[in-house]
Amino acid sequence: MSALRQFADEVGPVGPVVAVGGRTQWDVGGVPDPAARPVMPPAGVVSYEPAEMIVRVGAGTPVAELQATLADAGQMVPLDPAHPERATVGGVLAVGQSGPRRLRYGPLRDTVLESTHVSAEGTLIKAGAPVVKNVSGYDLCRLLVGSLGTLGLLGEVVLRVQPLPAARQWWHARCVDPFEVCARLFRPSSVLWDGESTWVLLEGHPADIADESSRLTPAFTPTEEMPELPAAGRLSVRPGQIRELASALTPGRFVAEVGVGLIHLSDGASDPVTEPPASHSSLDADAARLNDELKARFDPSGRLNPGRRP
Repeated sequence: MSALRQFADEVGPVGPVVAVGGRTQWDVGGVPDPAARPVMPPAGVVSYEPAEMIVRVGAGTPVAELQATLADAGQMVPLDPAHPERATVGGVLAVGQSGPRRLRYGPLRDTVLESTHVSAEGTLIKAGAPVVKNVSGYDLCRLLVGSLGTLGLLGEVVLRVQPLPAARQWWHARCVDPFEVCARLFRPSSVLWDGESTWVLLEGHPADIADESSRLTPAFTPTEEMPELPAAGRLSVRPGQIRELASALTPGRFVAEVGVGLIHLSDGASDPVTEPPASHSSLDADAARLNDELKARFDPSGRLNPGRRP
């Protein structure tokens, strides 16, 4: 029996179930119902074609294990969880947080070419294809990214692979305009800002990094790592709104992804005297209705990851 078929049999057609990975983001979208039966997706790299720049991998595979396999051929996938040795590929995709390098590599869903998931009826469903031009119809595999396993439980995915950067360097400066910095650079991998300090990640050939770093002001100095991203909440806004919203936040209590539109919040990010920009973190009525309609169609009994809501 194949690992995917065994996974589908474990999910079955009845009773609440919850997919378990590394539990690194277990409470995102709400803690799963403790009464739900835990199931673990298949793990391991199924096939890897460096020349085609695609990899087929079980959803239960730790991200660090996948990256180690790809690194042998000088490649990688832009999955950047906080704990790659524990976080699984399926878990990262289900949560849908693209990571700090989205500015360069795009949203996480663009990495997924094909998915095989288990439906609420316990059936294996394949969507997408390794060759993009052969795909037609609804882009179901990307719909599952960020769905928190409420529409289907990922079992196996085919991911687009990227060249492993030959070099990378973080830079840090205080009291500089992060928006001007972002506009000045050609292809930064990340520009982060906490209202006081700015961090820039440059990746690629050493000569390219040297050229790009020359566009930074003398205030920037090399640093070993990025700041820790707060985990108390997130705002998802248009990139042009970050400066306006940041004015209502406490410097040093948030980290914004400049050019992307994400603001990571820590506890106490908002001044208690002012009204926090909470409205930007909640779904509008149309999006909420669409979420409910999708859930009703894909999982009418509500058995998949109960307790979580994208």
